[in-house]
Amino acid sequence: MSAFVIKAASFDDLEALNDLMFDLHDEHHVQSPELFKTAEEIEQEKSIARYIDNPECLVYVAKVGDEVIGFVSGHFCELTSVVSQPVMMGSVDELYVMPEYRKRGTAQALLDKIEATFIDYGATQMFVEVWSFNRQALALYEKQGFGHHIHCLRKPLNPS
Repeated sequence: MSAFVIKAASFDDLEALNDLMFDLHDEHHVQSPELFKTAEEIEQEKSIARYIDNPECLVYVAKVGDEVIGFVSGHFCELTSVVSQPVMMGSVDELYVMPEYRKRGTAQALLDKIEATFIDYGATQMFVEVWSFNRQALALYEKQGFGHHIHCLRKPLNPS
């Protein structure tokens, strides 16, 4: 098994990133098709390319040789609200590792890299949203020190 390396994504990685992004959205759709659009629909509306050259956005890839096996994307900003104190924050937007490379420290290394960059940018908090069905991701984030700060609940409404 070859070791992976973490590096900043470039436009040379774009095709592989688009493929992994498709796989991420497909996994979500398969888990909850009633909630998630198909990967094909999302692909038409969202591209990771906009992250690569935006100074407020970050994309890191995990590579084995020339193969991109995972990625993390995120952005840096000031979180402001009428009720809470402003905070410089980093947000993890997507994290994905190919299934055959999971449970090998790849996702943890990607998170460590983006966290270090957020700290360098002056962030004091890091946020991530994860769906409740994604137990593997929840366990990873908790292991990385994330905790609940708000609960977003959902209730389907059925017409009477």
